[in-house]
Amino acid sequence: MENNMVCKQSKQVLIFGILICSLLVSLLLATMYGGVIVPFTETVKVLLSLLPFIEFDYNPMYETILVQIRLGRVVVAGLVGAALAISGVVMQSVFRNPMADPGIIGVSSGGAFGGVLAIYFGLAAIHSLFVPLMGFILAALTLFAIYMIATNQGRTSVLTLLLTGIAISSFLSACTSLLISFSNAGVMQQIVQWMMGNLNGRDWSHVQILTVPVLFSICVFLYHANDLDIFLLGEEQAQNMGISVQRTRNLLLITASLVTGMSVSLTGAIGFVGLIVPHMIRMIIGPSHRNLLLASVLGGASFLILADLISRLAIRPAEIQIGIITAFFGAPFFLYLILKNKKKGEI
Repeated sequence: MENNMVCKQSKQVLIFGILICSLLVSLLLATMYGGVIVPFTETVKVLLSLLPFIEFDYNPMYETILVQIRLGRVVVAGLVGAALAISGVVMQSVFRNPMADPGIIGVSSGGAFGGVLAIYFGLAAIHSLFVPLMGFILAALTLFAIYMIATNQGRTSVLTLLLTGIAISSFLSACTSLLISFSNAGVMQQIVQWMMGNLNGRDWSHVQILTVPVLFSICVFLYHANDLDIFLLGEEQAQNMGISVQRTRNLLLITASLVTGMSVSLTGAIGFVGLIVPHMIRMIIGPSHRNLLLASVLGGASFLILADLISRLAIRPAEIQIGIITAFFGAPFFLYLILKNKKKGEI
């Protein structure tokens, strides 16, 4: 028994070590490669010099390319990937649905519609931060509307919440399509590119916006990791074990939805991250949420950083929208999940 426990802990340490190394390698590659390929040694020198008490001599031009231009975008990709992945874990656990993702209750559609409004009415031309601001406001309003409609006498039914989210999401998607049809060619191109997910132009100002909400959501989810484990047994079992199911579920869903809305408002719609990363991590580390949540943060960050790297290099010097890259990998995996659950008789 004790040997099994030691073996299990050693395996988890190894997995986390691999995930951390994967994240560091992803970060290194994403900063090295672009329109200009920075030599490996110069990249390492510049990045290590960002740490306190470490100094190297390097070409100042490389510092401009790596730190001022690329690194902010890479960090945004990591934060968004982490946020979407950990939110996906929470959604799948709360709804006890393996195919749930962060956009399941419609908040992503609200964030996307807000961003489209900012582009359509020219607010994006005034300041680039108007797009994420409008996106977040609409995401928050969407979440508020969904809960207002789905809540009856202080209780929120999961089924009603899902159906309300689907209805509002469909309505907002229709509104978005309507705005696109009324747009001129230039605005239409901006909207379509943003809707497919875009990290172009993301920098340290966006990192400042995202860091606190993402870290806060991670802390909230980790604090409720044991509750998420119990949720998998069913709401009645969780209630019997002393968990305030309604309050805890609402807190987790609201937190996941808002951090998803914040991410979507900054980058546009990036699909499948919150679906495939939690499943892949669960396969290798198991269902315990304390490990699953942390590992999903690392896995989601690495996945989106690499997806962004591919989007920049695939047709260099042009870029492919990052949402296309994630869909290219995510859609086959989604079909795999459907077939897997079909064999089990779950769908």
